[in-house]
Amino acid sequence: MPGTPQQLSELLAHPSVWRGRSRAPVATISTGFPALDAGLPGGGWPRQGLIEILTPQPGVGELYLLLPALAALSRVQPARWCTWVSPPHEPFVPALSAHGVAVDRMLVVRTHLPLWAHEQALRSGACEAALAWLPRASPKAVRRLQLAAEQGRALGVLYRSQRFANEASTAMLRVLLEPVTAAASMSFKHGARVQLLKSRGGSREPIELEWSAAV
Repeated sequence: MPGTPQQLSELLAHPSVWRGRSRAPVATISTGFPALDAGLPGGGWPRQGLIEILTPQPGVGELYLLLPALAALSRVQPARWCTWVSPPHEPFVPALSAHGVAVDRMLVVRTHLPLWAHEQALRSGACEAALAWLPRASPKAVRRLQLAAEQGRALGVLYRSQRFANEASTAMLRVLLEPVTAAASMSFKHGARVQLLKSRGGSREPIELEWSAAV
């Protein structure tokens, strides 16, 4: 039997439902980069759901890309955790503090079961955001992470190699990040080129970002 108009409205309002040219509204938080905000659907990172950030190698600015959002999310009240699962390097506390991150809300998890830990952090409801560096994750595992992020009302971030760029993914947003370094006026400008591989209504053109120093 067909549902009521109210049931249909609730179904279409779900963030995983895409309605052609229109899309269900998704709460977002600014990335801290105006050009990136302008290119992303909703004007920023989704407040809940899974995003993938694909890079040629670790340490090309993928953390710097998230720092403004982490600073804002770590100060949301009532406070929840921002969890880091198996980061390739130990987070540098002075640099995080200098960028406005509330380091007392950061939780670093070292485990031989990073996929399980990431899913539990996202699903728990105790995390505002959960970041994970996973060498591999099957499409089925990525789907579990997406569902866990929705259930826990958290922003999930999955860092992966760009070699998975052509792999099918149920993440709501996929970002390819490539480093850019250019000499200018006897100094070096650091930044990155962002390509939205998957987004509902986002920019199809590369987005150039610049920052003064990598972290």
